[in-house]
Amino acid sequence: MQRRRRNVKIVATVGPASSDRETLRKLFSAGVDMFRLNMSHGSHEEIRERHRLIREIEHEMQRPIGILGDLQGPKLRVGRFAEGPLQLATGQRFRFDLDEAPGDATRVHLPHPEIFAALEPGARLLVNDGKISLKVLSCDAGHADCEVLNGGEISNNKGVNVPDVVLPLAALTEKDHRDLAFVLELGVDWVALSFVQRPEDVHEAREIIGDKAAIMVKVEKPAAVKRFAEILEAVDGVMVARGDLGVEMPISELPPIQKRLIRDSRRQAKPVIVATQMLESMISSPMPTRAEVSDVANAIYEGADAVMLSAESAAGDYPVEAVAMMDSIARNVESEDFFLKAMQLDIGIERRSVADAITAAAREVAEATDVKAIACFTHSGTTALLASRERPGVPILALTPVKATARQLSMVWGLHCVITEPVDRFKLAVVNAIRAAKADDFVGEDDHIIVTAGVPFNTPGTTNILRVAPTDERQIYESGVE
Repeated sequence: MQRRRRNVKIVATVGPASSDRETLRKLFSAGVDMFRLNMSHGSHEEIRERHRLIREIEHEMQRPIGILGDLQGPKLRVGRFAEGPLQLATGQRFRFDLDEAPGDATRVHLPHPEIFAALEPGARLLVNDGKISLKVLSCDAGHADCEVLNGGEISNNKGVNVPDVVLPLAALTEKDHRDLAFVLELGVDWVALSFVQRPEDVHEAREIIGDKAAIMVKVEKPAAVKRFAEILEAVDGVMVARGDLGVEMPISELPPIQKRLIRDSRRQAKPVIVATQMLESMISSPMPTRAEVSDVANAIYEGADAVMLSAESAAGDYPVEAVAMMDSIARNVESEDFFLKAMQLDIGIERRSVADAITAAAREVAEATDVKAIACFTHSGTTALLASRERPGVPILALTPVKATARQLSMVWGLHCVITEPVDRFKLAVVNAIRAAKADDFVGEDDHIIVTAGVPFNTPGTTNILRVAPTDERQIYESGVE
């Protein structure tokens, strides 16, 4: 099993540039911990094959690999223009309507009655990734007359964003329902929801998904930022999707929002990914810009569980190099003394349960002694998430008999996931932890590790034991502890 020499995890999107077995294997070897299957691109047959190849590599490498199925969500687009692309001038009037006739310099079809139902005078419409901005002057159920605030070129099927209102649209479209059934049948570990505006969007998905996969919400709408506390309660993980969020909000507001979302997610022991344009220039260049390197480093310093590559690994010319660069940035950041100090700044974690106390104590013991690792036995993954939330200065081994749990935890900060046989006695748990730690070069023969577990075993939510154990198995068997 290949051990990572860093705590933050790397997520890579699979696409045309990374769909063959050899490239996927190289991506894993370069540092990928979880692969993202983007349901916006590729047929079900192509995605099924990518999933199959990842599972083959997982079996070959004997290391749990997470797979994220990312749903497309609603896509809002204008219609077509009779004369092709045209320029909208700042200050001119322009109309969006439900008339299916081709557009011209004064109007265009907007085939989304839900938008007109929600619009109010003063609301903004953004076109072509926000390059064109318009303000609604008047509107009704079938049209919106607007003033162009920032002009630019508009053409067929350009995307539309409506940042100032909550749209009466379900987060799951008909396509999403088909894709969701497909990825659940495949057996993905995480499902990412797009276009989430309210906690009810998550509840709708949860009714379908149940316990077949963990749910990740992509925060890409201002409405989701406003109701983030409620949404966070309903989900298993978070993706800070800075692309659409940067279109719909002033881009200068993104850095503090990212920091707050990461901090709030960590407080609740919910893993968080920072995504979009992290090494964008590496789509066509073998080297990133200095600003991109700083961007990745800042996300790591802020405590993100994972950083993600999108087009860089899916369609770029240098997918393996992009992963290797992320790995290098992470290892260099984490080697600095300031990094651990940054991780252990007080973020206001409330510890109310026995498991909270046990995992906090494990970190404190690790800081006060020379133990080499923390090994936590977990069934549902909760104990491992709590251990990760503490950001200890030693590696964390997450041992579980549940393969799905190990895969889901693969993108969580600091966790080295190991699938073990079920145990029914604490002594066996300690021995298994020692063997796993030795096998993957975390400890030597004369070291100590911390072991946390729960009695009764294999029952979620029962963490209630902490032991500092020597790595010499003979001492364990001679100790008399059962």
